[in-house]
Amino acid sequence: MEKTTTVLPAPHLKTIAVMPAYNAALTLERTVRDIPPGAVDEIIVVDDCSRDNTVEIAQQLGLTVIRHEKNLGYGGNQKTCYRHALERGADVVVMIHPDYQYDSRAIPIAVEIIRLGTCDFIMGSRIRTRREALAGGMPPWKYIANRCLTLVENIALGQNLGDFHSGFRAYRREVLETIPYTRNSNDFVFDSEFLAQAVHFGFKIGDIPVPVRYFDEASSINFRRSVTYGLSTLGVLAKYWARQLHLYRSPLFNPRDLDTPR
Repeated sequence: MEKTTTVLPAPHLKTIAVMPAYNAALTLERTVRDIPPGAVDEIIVVDDCSRDNTVEIAQQLGLTVIRHEKNLGYGGNQKTCYRHALERGADVVVMIHPDYQYDSRAIPIAVEIIRLGTCDFIMGSRIRTRREALAGGMPPWKYIANRCLTLVENIALGQNLGDFHSGFRAYRREVLETIPYTRNSNDFVFDSEFLAQAVHFGFKIGDIPVPVRYFDEASSINFRRSVTYGLSTLGVLAKYWARQLHLYRSPLFNPRDLDTPR
């Protein structure tokens, strides 16, 4: 008699999308509508004291809304996002900016790569080719800065990622439970710190291509803030290597159980 093989269904991973929001009223609904049905179990919007009607729109869409009483900054917003996603039992957490700059249709692809165990941490890369990036509206100066800084980060951290500065990221739960992200900056350099920490703690990082969308309503930091961010990112790399060479033990890379309440 011929043997039959029973194929078991893939285990369901509770997936929560988190959106750190600030004045996203014009783009939030488009970002949410593009998420494929069934791709996520819950969407959490953390509003960082927006001056528009971001909260009202999020509530109308039936999303879980958390409001900050005072503006905590981009990094501070992410800390709230991740804390609440973990409290709600997420197996996978997808962070996507609600400014429609990133293609939320790619969420199921990122989650599947994590489910397969190929990667623990997936990033969306906006830069597949120079032509696509510039045609999508990325300012030339920002493209050049991104390429230079990404090259330096890849070399310093031993990675091969296409875009270190993406607002589309997906994590296995263990990543957020291990990385001491509450010690990170409340500003934009939070992302660079988190990536260096992920490398330090040995997580597998990969990326998938997402289209570039630059338009008036999409959020983007200006030239001065970009310079500050770039210099701060280089500072993170210096701390990472100082730790590797046993010259300085930055608390960014200490195990999470050494955290003190903040």
